[in-house]
Amino acid sequence: MSMKDTLAAKLTAAFAPVRLEVVDDSHRHAGHAGARPGGETHFNVEMVSAAFAGKSRVERHRMVHAVLAEELRDSVHALALKLEAPDGMSGSI
Repeated sequence: MSMKDTLAAKLTAAFAPVRLEVVDDSHRHAGHAGARPGGETHFNVEMVSAAFAGKSRVERHRMVHAVLAEELRDSVHALALKLEAPDGMSGSI
């Protein structure tokens, strides 16, 4: 399973998102710190989940980092996050 698929599966299981987009952005970071041949080191994640309702931006990021701790420790060098609650649910972005 690719790292992109692993991230998507873990995030789906943990947050039951109504929208999830995981983009492998590694090609844009070739030659930068943490980049490896073959990529799968730099990702952008956009996710909308009711689990984020009432949570601050920092709390949301901590929630995702906790779920992906193993990947962030061993494989993923950079993870850009845009995390939102569905429309009409309170919480800051």
